[in-house]
Amino acid sequence: MDDRDAPVTAESLLRRMRAAPVLAGPLPHFDPRAAGPEPGPVFADWLAYALDDGVPEPHVMTLGTADAAGRPSARVLMLRGVDLERCAFVFASEAGSRKGRELAANPHAALTWYWPRHGRQIRMAGPVRALDADTARRDFLGRRDRSKAAGFTGLMSAPLAGPEAYEEERRRAVERVAAEPEAVPDGHTVYELTAVEAEFFQGDTGGSHRRLRYVREGDGWSRGLLWP
Repeated sequence: MDDRDAPVTAESLLRRMRAAPVLAGPLPHFDPRAAGPEPGPVFADWLAYALDDGVPEPHVMTLGTADAAGRPSARVLMLRGVDLERCAFVFASEAGSRKGRELAANPHAALTWYWPRHGRQIRMAGPVRALDADTARRDFLGRRDRSKAAGFTGLMSAPLAGPEAYEEERRRAVERVAAEPEAVPDGHTVYELTAVEAEFFQGDTGGSHRRLRYVREGDGWSRGLLWP
């Protein structure tokens, strides 16, 4: 009997985690000395490389927020736009959701991308602002119908009584999208995080990892290596 057939325990999970390959490679080379003075172009190069190499969902990222008391939470969502010159990143949510409420109380956040195939991690952190209503409207109306229906299905992050309640609300949402194709949920909000810190991590199969950090200083950036 192997671990897959035995009852799952903390010990069996630990054995399997230790045996799982990490940074198995082959991994791309990254020379921090060749990186430019600003992080935006580095992000663009890494994301384009991931897209070209067929990395699944490379635009999906983890958003970390905290409430007014500093209690953190995180979730995965999609990058919906980027300003490379300003190093600003756009995402969308419902203003009444947990992340929306936390951003209203504490408008600072962090974004993380991780691409195991390349052993690469990117982290951006900085203040967040809500963009104007017209931007939110264009974002929502540019989505597929199934995504629009999700925006009208209940209140994001609110307690759900059961799957039946969800299916009924989802049915109503689909009907509304069909009947009102220009409708936009009142709370749909587009946010922009402007990075004041950016970090690029390149894993190495031999353990010689590279970490390059940029810190915004006035109108420019300072940059330097970090110990892995």
